[in-house]
Amino acid sequence: MAIMTELHQEHVNLKRLLDMLDRKVEKFRNGTHPNFQLMSDVVSYVGGYADTHHHPREDRMFHYFAGRDAEVDKLTAECERDHEALKHLSSQLKDSIEGVLHDAAVVELDKLVDHLARFVQRENEHLNFEEEKVFPALDAVATQADWQALDAEIPSPSDPLFGLKQSEEYRDLYQALAEDDRDEG
Repeated sequence: MAIMTELHQEHVNLKRLLDMLDRKVEKFRNGTHPNFQLMSDVVSYVGGYADTHHHPREDRMFHYFAGRDAEVDKLTAECERDHEALKHLSSQLKDSIEGVLHDAAVVELDKLVDHLARFVQRENEHLNFEEEKVFPALDAVATQADWQALDAEIPSPSDPLFGLKQSEEYRDLYQALAEDDRDEG
């Protein structure tokens, strides 16, 4: 059952970043100019890590249980559709932020911040759906042998932000997250 523990911890980590991004959105709406590079890094990590590591692991787990229970199949199919929609949303948002950072696109800042707020809301809804509906449904049909097979079949990725060693790409984000934790604590 290590995979479920790991996926849950990844959700906790993603929620930390989404909470930080949500606070940045609120600060912008209250007149503080946002750090668009930091926002870009958050969206890049949330979208990039989820799209390349997190969601594929979940999708493999969903396929493992396919056909065992109609309700589980319905929930996992909805979750997989969410994965595709979130991938598209994060890609669009990253492109918009990059356009602002490089003066390559004319994007109204209010619309960009609204887009960021929708991104945070959709990601949080998705994480809550998995935690409250999908994971409990999977756990209800799974056996200990299933979890052992999945743990052996689906390896743990190296997390470039929350792992033992942060990648250079996310060093500033790691520092900002640490500062954000201190500000909130």
